[in-house]
Amino acid sequence: MRPTLVIMVKVPRPGRVKTRLGRDIGMTTAAWWFRHQVRRLLRRIEDPRWDTVLAVAPDAEGLQSRVWPARFTRWAQGRGTLGDRMIRMMRQAGGPVCVIGADIPGVTRQRVAEAFAALGHHDAVFGPAPDGGYWLIGVKTGSKLGKNALDGVRWSTEHALADSRAAMDLPRVAVVQTLADVDTAYDLP
Repeated sequence: MRPTLVIMVKVPRPGRVKTRLGRDIGMTTAAWWFRHQVRRLLRRIEDPRWDTVLAVAPDAEGLQSRVWPARFTRWAQGRGTLGDRMIRMMRQAGGPVCVIGADIPGVTRQRVAEAFAALGHHDAVFGPAPDGGYWLIGVKTGSKLGKNALDGVRWSTEHALADSRAAMDLPRVAVVQTLADVDTAYDLP
């Protein structure tokens, strides 16, 4: 089965995307940054070795928006916590799947390929972030995940990665390169 790379994106509306960054640089500028960051990311990571899917929010607007290139398949994220939505995307993908955020400037084809390669000998893979979270989560078989596989995770804290590893409770977990996301003006490259 062909691997799937899922990118979690929001329609870039001021005040609805990158709000912590927006408090530092203005909501309109933050939305502009996110829109252009996603376009750069899509150019960098599109690859024939995997299918790239955009997990969009809000659902109806994201599925119809012309902001993102039409060549990418889109799936509605649906309701729930970040964990609920990521698990839903991994279950929908079925086979080898990695999920990433769209606000990580350091993501490249090579980094994604390393994560998929790690799934050859592991049940799950994480790409840690310096703040205790992660930029990538992947599993060998998304269809086998329980709907509550990320329950109890303390999102947006230094405990997110450790909580996620514990909640998933998979025996063989790989860790790939640490990359930083952009949450505030301090994080901008």
